[in-house]
Amino acid sequence: MQLWVGLGNPGARYAMHRHNVGFMAVDAIAEVHGFDPPRVRFQGWTQEGRIGGAKILLLKPATWMNESGRSVGEAMRFFKLGVEDVTVFYDELDLASFKIRVKRGGGTAGHNGMRSTVAHVGDDFRRVRIGIGHPGDKERVTGHVLGNWAKSEIEPLTDLLGAIAAEAGWLAEGDDARFMSDVALRLSGAD
Repeated sequence: MQLWVGLGNPGARYAMHRHNVGFMAVDAIAEVHGFDPPRVRFQGWTQEGRIGGAKILLLKPATWMNESGRSVGEAMRFFKLGVEDVTVFYDELDLASFKIRVKRGGGTAGHNGMRSTVAHVGDDFRRVRIGIGHPGDKERVTGHVLGNWAKSEIEPLTDLLGAIAAEAGWLAEGDDARFMSDVALRLSGAD
C-alpha cells in the first residue's frame, strides 16, 4: 500500500486557498480514479482505491496545516508503512504557478505542514511540489499563500489538477520523471 497525503487546512473558508492545493490534488485523484467515499480516520479524511496495480490510501489531515505530521504518522503506524511508501502533495511558494516537481527527501523551505510531517515521519518521503508562485515581496507572502486563487487562475488550476490525476499512474509505478513529463505535456496541449 502507498499513502498519498494532500496538505491543507480543513473547512469551507480555506477550500480555495493556494495553501490547500494539496487537498485539491488528492480530491482530483480520488474523483478521476473512482476511490471509495471519504472516511474519518487518523485525525483526517481517508479514501481507498487502486491506480493500476497499486493500492493507494489518500489522506487529508484535519489537524490544521501546522500539525499535519500527527495524522500522517498515525496512518503510517497503523498500516506499518515505511517513509518510502509516503507521497505528500503540497504548495510550493518558490515554484512558478501551475508547475510541478517531484523529488524524494529534502528540506521544508519554511512550509509548516512539511515541517510537521518531517518531524513526525522523517524526511525521506516523496514530495509532489505544486507551484503557487511567489508574490515578489516578502511582506505579501502570507496573504498570497492564505489567499484564494484568483478567478483568472481557476482554469489553469483545473487543468493542472486534472493532469495530476490523469497521470497519477506513473506516480503509483514510481516513475516520477515520466509523471512530471506527462503532466507538462498534457498542460502544454491545454493552451
